[in-house]
Amino acid sequence: MNRLIGKIYLLQEFARKAFYKLFREPFIKAALRSCGENVHIAEQCNFKGIGNISIGNGSSIGQGSVLWTTRANIVIEDKVFTGPNVTIITGNHRTNLIGKYMADVSDSEKEASDDEDVIIKKDVWIGANAVILKGVTIEEGCVIAAGAVVTKNTLPYGIYGGVPASRIAERFPEDDLAKHIQWAEKTAG
Repeated sequence: MNRLIGKIYLLQEFARKAFYKLFREPFIKAALRSCGENVHIAEQCNFKGIGNISIGNGSSIGQGSVLWTTRANIVIEDKVFTGPNVTIITGNHRTNLIGKYMADVSDSEKEASDDEDVIIKKDVWIGANAVILKGVTIEEGCVIAAGAVVTKNTLPYGIYGGVPASRIAERFPEDDLAKHIQWAEKTAG
């Protein structure tokens, strides 16, 4: 009996994934501001402001990720991949308006600094449950550790972790980094 239930489960999973891949994912990609080739957006992702989100070639967004924006943009360049449940948010609530509860402040009452672009450059890996907040640029080649909260810009090829995230290691020793950059330039051209 358990084998039969197992086979039914596998068949159900196959059908669900096929439906998502054939019908749901293409609509999500079409709704983005731009979407490169060979992009994968896993199931159960949550997009707000989808028309302000761009995803580059060969990038992959992990299952259950949240990408929310209002007036700002989320730009994800080529060869970026994320683990599950990554959160990227470009906005903040206005908290300094006298005579109004924060929940009652309308979008038109927000200040320009309440919404800022998030840019994730190429060749970045963002671990599970990481959070990227407004105004952050993650530079090329970075690794963001699982559970990190990134509140400030990164430098290229660093490994960042913690709350708030800070540089905890280098991705390559200096000699190897030069070789990797040289390889990347040849491959891009």
